[in-house]
Amino acid sequence: MTELGRLPVADARGVRAATWGIVRADPRATLLVVLTTCLAAAAGLGAPWLIGRIVNQVESGTADPSTVDLLALAIVAFAVAHMVLTRYARYFAHRFAERSLARLREEFVDRTLALPTAVVERAGTGDLMSRTTADVATVGGALRDAAPEVFVGTLQATLIFGAMLVLSPPLAAVALLGISGLWFASRWYLRRARTAYLAEGAATSRLSESIAATVEGARTIEAFGLRARRTADGDDAVRDGFATKVRTLYLRSILFPMIDFSSAAAMVVVLFAGGALYVNDLVSLGAVISVSLYAMQLINPINQILMWMEQVQRSGASLARLKGVGEVAPAPVGAGVPVDDRLEVTGVRYAYSGERDVLHGVDLSVRPGERLAIVGPSGAGKSTLGRLLAGVDTPRAGTITVGGVPVALLAPEELRRRIVLVTQEHHVFIGTVRDNLAIAAPDADDHAMHAALAAVDATWVRELPDGLSTELGTNAVALDAPQAQQLALARVVLADPHTVILDEATALLDPATARHAERAMAAVLAGRTVIAIAHRLHTAHYADRVAVMAGGRITELGTHDELVTADGEYAALWRHWHGG
Repeated sequence: MTELGRLPVADARGVRAATWGIVRADPRATLLVVLTTCLAAAAGLGAPWLIGRIVNQVESGTADPSTVDLLALAIVAFAVAHMVLTRYARYFAHRFAERSLARLREEFVDRTLALPTAVVERAGTGDLMSRTTADVATVGGALRDAAPEVFVGTLQATLIFGAMLVLSPPLAAVALLGISGLWFASRWYLRRARTAYLAEGAATSRLSESIAATVEGARTIEAFGLRARRTADGDDAVRDGFATKVRTLYLRSILFPMIDFSSAAAMVVVLFAGGALYVNDLVSLGAVISVSLYAMQLINPINQILMWMEQVQRSGASLARLKGVGEVAPAPVGAGVPVDDRLEVTGVRYAYSGERDVLHGVDLSVRPGERLAIVGPSGAGKSTLGRLLAGVDTPRAGTITVGGVPVALLAPEELRRRIVLVTQEHHVFIGTVRDNLAIAAPDADDHAMHAALAAVDATWVRELPDGLSTELGTNAVALDAPQAQQLALARVVLADPHTVILDEATALLDPATARHAERAMAAVLAGRTVIAIAHRLHTAHYADRVAVMAGGRITELGTHDELVTADGEYAALWRHWHGG
């Protein structure tokens, strides 16, 4: 991580390696682009050279009308060839760019999905969202437009200058002197552009994060009167974003005028120097005309290169942010296979990002097939322990094992097959009800899906216009929070893991529906290990054992009847819940 909580950004070396990797990934397309571009550039050199020959013949009085006609036809042929070849060069370049962008998007999605959940949560949605949208779009624009144009322009400029050297080295040197201002302006710009555009990308991420947090927490903000604070935070993010954009605008305001000035200067100095050399019989008039035309031609590709330089620099910063996602260290994966589904928690301590410990030496053993309820006041560490048991986070000290293998070392597929965490926060994906359920079990048929929905009392599915084929989403059928929660619980039933951790998973349902869904799931998950983190103590009443947490420690552990009889912390919670 480059800074606490933020996703990494690839360095300049990593960006160069990524760029080279894009080129090497499609060698046939690269060869086509290079070949057609070279031919187009070479065809573009023909007309000025032939015009110079005609001028020399006319000046010397040896011009034959038929020869001039042939040269004129050749000029037209070169112009047509240049136009056709340029068209195909750009076509192949754009096709190469689209293919490369598709691979880059797929690679980015794969790397994003492979990120550890804890890393994504610490980074926040804003950073990842801006990389997924703004940065991908910027790199896409560069691959489609900037990169092909810069490549074509560079090749054309090189060949044009080579032709100028062949015709008249002194005039070529003069033309190079005329555009030398561009070299200084470009160096000045490039030294500052990467840092400026990275800062602009970071500011955009912060703004996205601020907006997303405000939208997602709108009700909380209104309930606690936090409007002024969120507005101030948004203003700060906008102010930072504005400052970074002004900085990049300033860089462009220096570069672009220098492009215009140097373009005019090149033509002026070539004409003046060419006239002086011609008067002193040091160069032919045809050479002066040809070099002047080449100088005019040279302006276009150089302008093209420099005009797109801003986009290239911006895309380089965006590519660094995209590739930075791949620099996140993957979670260590061991080769051990759990011998059973017994969960063992030994001396576990945990702290959030440099803060003090929120769990203090927790010890717990959960037998396969056991129903364990974890209860306690808010802030006791129940949800934190649930995340550790599910492998979302890793303990700072101590171990959590399943079947003798550390949970943190299980491969993601093996971990999700054995342990699933269900929380209050559920996501409904754009697609049909069937698509949303198939995420958990791609091979499940409609009968299995209906059975899973029935198990969690999701009878509302039968009333949808197209049943399982009903489209869900903002512009289709929108599910309310309880329905989204039932859909998530149905996924758990379909996934059929060995251990299910329910962290207030029925909190959004009304008490009667919640009890019915929990009883139905208990029947479906019979024989599986169920760990329920709940404030509603009826869950604890039906559990095999109850663990009471307070202050980051397990203070009581036993059956419901044992703990009520002990008249300790759980008994007090039970009496308070019953209003006694």
